[in-house]
Amino acid sequence: MTCNCIYGCSQFNNGWYFYLVNSVLFFVGIYHPVTSDQIKHNYVDKEEVVLWMNTVGPYHNRQETYKYFSLPFCVGNKKTISHYHETLGEALQGVELEFSGLDIKFKDEVMQTTYCEIELDKAKRDAFVYAIKNHYWYQMYIDDLPIWGIVGEADENGEDHYLWTYKKLEIGFNGNRIVDVNLTSEGKVRLIPNTKIAMSYSVKWKKSDVKFEDRFDKYLDPSFFQHRIHWFSIFNSFMMVIFLVGLVSMILMRTLRKDYARYSKEEEMDDMDRDLGDEYGWKQVHGDVFRPSSHPLIFSSLIGSGCQIFSVSFIVIIVAMVEDLYTERGSMLSTAIFVYAATSPVNGYFGGSLYAKQGGNLTMDKQMFIGAFMIPAMVCGTAFFINFIAIYYHASRAIPFGTMVAVCCICFFVILPLNLVGTILGRNLSGQPNFPCRVNAVPRPIPEKKWFMEPAVIVCLGGILPFGSIFIEMYFIFTSFWAYKIYYVYGFMMLVLVILCIVTVCVTIVCTYFLLNAEDYRWQWTSFLSAASTAVYVYMYSFYYYFFKTKMYGLFQTSFYFGYMAVFSTALGIMCGAVGYMGTSAFVRKIYTNVKID
Repeated sequence: MTCNCIYGCSQFNNGWYFYLVNSVLFFVGIYHPVTSDQIKHNYVDKEEVVLWMNTVGPYHNRQETYKYFSLPFCVGNKKTISHYHETLGEALQGVELEFSGLDIKFKDEVMQTTYCEIELDKAKRDAFVYAIKNHYWYQMYIDDLPIWGIVGEADENGEDHYLWTYKKLEIGFNGNRIVDVNLTSEGKVRLIPNTKIAMSYSVKWKKSDVKFEDRFDKYLDPSFFQHRIHWFSIFNSFMMVIFLVGLVSMILMRTLRKDYARYSKEEEMDDMDRDLGDEYGWKQVHGDVFRPSSHPLIFSSLIGSGCQIFSVSFIVIIVAMVEDLYTERGSMLSTAIFVYAATSPVNGYFGGSLYAKQGGNLTMDKQMFIGAFMIPAMVCGTAFFINFIAIYYHASRAIPFGTMVAVCCICFFVILPLNLVGTILGRNLSGQPNFPCRVNAVPRPIPEKKWFMEPAVIVCLGGILPFGSIFIEMYFIFTSFWAYKIYYVYGFMMLVLVILCIVTVCVTIVCTYFLLNAEDYRWQWTSFLSAASTAVYVYMYSFYYYFFKTKMYGLFQTSFYFGYMAVFSTALGIMCGAVGYMGTSAFVRKIYTNVKID
């Protein structure tokens, strides 16, 4: 057995029928999206309290996790309790709860008791030594409260390795509810082959003044997330928005006022004076500015997907601000999947209406399919690629077959029909071209311009300011996902989202104005890509974060990190591109509506 796999790897329970039924119930509203446990969290004296063993893995690679009993730990003698994934999000996040076999009863103290013995042969010792060398930690749950412990430690020379054999549990209760759990690892035993190691535990109960609704506060880190740097970054971004909006408004209003005055003066000239005059500027391309973009099928699908991603981000952040989603396993991911499926009409409406305006009625079905499956195909393709690596490593992150079936069912039976509804509404309600200017039959030739006015240069520079407004928040988000932090300051995230959208719209409007003033009417893709280039800077920042802010290592963790960072960056880019295009489109329509065209 290779070192990539931990001792005693076992097959996963597919349970496809459960995931399918659960998904159907989930999306018809019978199953609440943020509920992940059937327990009511109320106990009577002497009632059984279950200690679930979740996963084990290297401390520096948070996503590289394995089943707890993939290491040769022994099980208590209490009868096994079966467990299944209660939500789709729990399954996708690699939660693998297994009963510890320990006999724990509410308010019933247990003195140090041996619950099993490990017969330590050479293979088991090598497995433990490998885990200790890689700083393996394990996670457990009592009443949905997470507990972390370390497998063992090595001496200063690294020659002898020791296993922690005594789990000392201290459980706090308030009335008939558990509000606090603490674990102390003791009983350090040297790993010697062909010996027996006794595993023991004890349970101590104590009264606590912590309220049940506040029991997760101990896992939060206010000193990190509410640091002065975080507040300063938000204030700095807010000031950037005020300055940028004011600057854009002042420049464009003054410049446009001069343009309108010049165009009005030209309209009063006779034909000879007008021919001798020096005509230039954005008015000259009025016959081509509303020309359909190149590759309208892909463009409209990207705009529809970006509008949906923005809707999902906004709604999920609102829900997270109202509900403490971090208190339930997989609730954030389950909520995001539910909201994404429910907002599919948004994708169809904006993508279908835009495609119809650009004269794409003949292949409307193709646009609907591409728009509906663009983001799911990107996410699922990345997930399935990483899944092969996870299966090779026998990691708990390997997606079971039943979960794949559930995701496919959601795509085909929820997302696609809702996208169809949105497409029909978008095509019939706002899909008719109503441009303020008539489109010429023959495209106008684009004159030569300075190098910094080329669309490629504008695209590269367009994402700098939007990235500058969010890169501090990116550090906090990355740390919460890739390290052991719980992100809970969703008010900050909402404010950053609003700031990002305002900055993106302002930047793309300025870029589009200069492009049109250079008589280049290819503004649709330029506005989208200049805003979407924010994702390139985010992905570049992820490289810096990986090499300088983390200690991740190994093929699995590296693939997981850069694969999902690519998905995150791409989704962010599509959202920013759609926001930038929608704002720029309103600006272009406004300026050409106010100009009299002959």
